[in-house]
Amino acid sequence: MCGIVGIFARSYVNQTLFDALTVLQHRGQDAAGIVTCEGNRFFMRKDNGLVNEVFRTRHMKRLMGNLGIGHVRYPTAGSSSSAEAQPFYVNSPYGIALAHNGNLTNAEQLADEIFRADLRHVNTTSDSEVLLNVFAHELQQLGKLNPTPEDIFAAVSKVHQRCQGGYAVVAIITGYGVLAFRDPHGIRPLVYGKRVVNGQVEYMVASESVALDTSGFERVRDITPGEAIFIDSDGGLHLKQCTEQQTLAPCLFEYVYLARPDSIIDGVSVHASRMLMGVRLAEKILRERPNHDIDVVIPIPDTSRTSALELAHTLGVTFREGFIKNRYIGRTFIMPGQTLRKKSVRQKLNPIASEFKDKVVLLVDDSIVRGTTSKQIVEMARDAGARKVYFASAAPEVRFPNVYGIDMPSANELIAHGRTAEEVGEYIGCEWMVYQDLDALKSCVTEINPEITDFDTCVFDGQYVTGTVDRDYLDRLESKRNDDAKKPVENVDTEIDSDTSADLHTRIE
Repeated sequence: MCGIVGIFARSYVNQTLFDALTVLQHRGQDAAGIVTCEGNRFFMRKDNGLVNEVFRTRHMKRLMGNLGIGHVRYPTAGSSSSAEAQPFYVNSPYGIALAHNGNLTNAEQLADEIFRADLRHVNTTSDSEVLLNVFAHELQQLGKLNPTPEDIFAAVSKVHQRCQGGYAVVAIITGYGVLAFRDPHGIRPLVYGKRVVNGQVEYMVASESVALDTSGFERVRDITPGEAIFIDSDGGLHLKQCTEQQTLAPCLFEYVYLARPDSIIDGVSVHASRMLMGVRLAEKILRERPNHDIDVVIPIPDTSRTSALELAHTLGVTFREGFIKNRYIGRTFIMPGQTLRKKSVRQKLNPIASEFKDKVVLLVDDSIVRGTTSKQIVEMARDAGARKVYFASAAPEVRFPNVYGIDMPSANELIAHGRTAEEVGEYIGCEWMVYQDLDALKSCVTEINPEITDFDTCVFDGQYVTGTVDRDYLDRLESKRNDDAKKPVENVDTEIDSDTSADLHTRIE
């Protein structure tokens, strides 16, 4: 997963982009990047690190222009090199910068086509650079010196025909405007909003509505599957459906874990859906153990808190905060390296012993992926004096890898793959393990928005909604998703003048 944002404004957008990326930081902690455009010139800054580490005052001063896009990166495969930080840029046609959230499942095939047929060079292993070159080629094929919005939408239509997988995209075309589009299944989220400044309308497109909220933009609606939005250099808004076949099948894991609770995705409040997850899970507990002996429900901060609170309320059991979180440690799920993940759990969470001592404790988490974190947390609960430890997951068993932009490991590294709930409970060391049912999880979203009738549920049931994922692809992906491959390298600070490719200046800091 990654976070993306694109802005058209009437004044410089550097600070607004920075603010938006800051609230999207949960979607990627590996790298961050911004490209702005003033006239026919791009200005770029990208590097490994958090948003507030990558952008200093000296960088912000160089990010001039009233158009811009930004990206926070979470690597889905391959290395953690800053060379793969986004946005990416090509100088032909016109000069295009692009950032992407998701994953193309036919990236290798496309990279070969780009080289052999399109005569284009891809400089990294990133599928985002592949997507950029596909779009650039299709736009160039139109042969227009001054492309219209319809021409740009025609190129997006070709992208949909060639690219497979899940993707949400923001791009700038120098001299023309800001473009954004979403894959035909709507797997990865994308929303747009507007605000009025001094009587003039400005627009923002982002992965989550929280980025709009914090910058004073009013949420208009989600971009529909296969749809594109283009804001021209004069502020004109253009929208078009760019594929004949589309179906809304958002990633169900967005509601479980990825998105911020204060976001609205495809018309669904993430917070409200997580409240329902707690209710549904409590109902399952009451069905399976109506005479349970749970003394206290304790959430594992932070994502599970909403579900745990509603679960406790439905059960009629005391809810307590039992773990104190160190907020200067990142999300362990997206840390590259099992050793780092193990080490960070003890640094990240510390139990309050009085909330555990001599009690039957139900720990609630949003999900269980590798099981390593859960095992250590159960050990912490026991060390703090818990008499019994039960464990509940607000999501079903995560048994299969994700191929649409979430770097879940290979199936064999997932604790629930090939194991029953009882076997998972035995592995993590708890007396009882209970998972949410998949149909119940779906209902937590569809009850809020009945118009959503399908989901990407591949991590739970191995069903890939695009229908283009086979065993060979999964085997190749597994070989790329090892932690050793994610190694940081040099920092890149770039200023780009789109008049000529000779004006590309790169300084290694």
